[in-house]
Amino acid sequence: MKYLVVLFSALLLVACKKETKTPVDSTSDSTLVLKKDSIIEKPNAGILVEDFPFPSEIKECSCYFARSKADFENEKYIYADDAGTLAYMKIDGKRLALQLISSSDMEVDKVLTKEIENENYKISVKGKKLKAEEALLFDGTLTIEKPDGTKTVIPIYGECGC
Repeated sequence: MKYLVVLFSALLLVACKKETKTPVDSTSDSTLVLKKDSIIEKPNAGILVEDFPFPSEIKECSCYFARSKADFENEKYIYADDAGTLAYMKIDGKRLALQLISSSDMEVDKVLTKEIENENYKISVKGKKLKAEEALLFDGTLTIEKPDGTKTVIPIYGECGC
């Protein structure tokens, strides 16, 4: 069924196009660009962010995020912190425990912000509060920059709570 929908969509796109045709070079390496609320993620941007299980070091209050609601529900986290001092991520194949520099007050603010920086990465988490129940749900972005200027922005979905 999915294939029929995809095929039908492709046919509509081709049928609606004007006479502008560009040759496709099958030997070139293409980059997939995903858009979500004007946020662009380039998977081949030079910073590999992998999911990981919830860190055993976190015992109480925490914030944890995945790339999407579906990944969040399947516990495919790309970021977790202990709501105070340490953030955990798996970047470029290495599991890292990074010192949080700053974090907004999630109970007061409608916007979540977190800043993390070390010699290899500058990480920024920004999100807006979706729901406030036992845990606060957020939707936003995670931005990672390397000193050489390489940058990737990833949409995130997750929660903070105790």
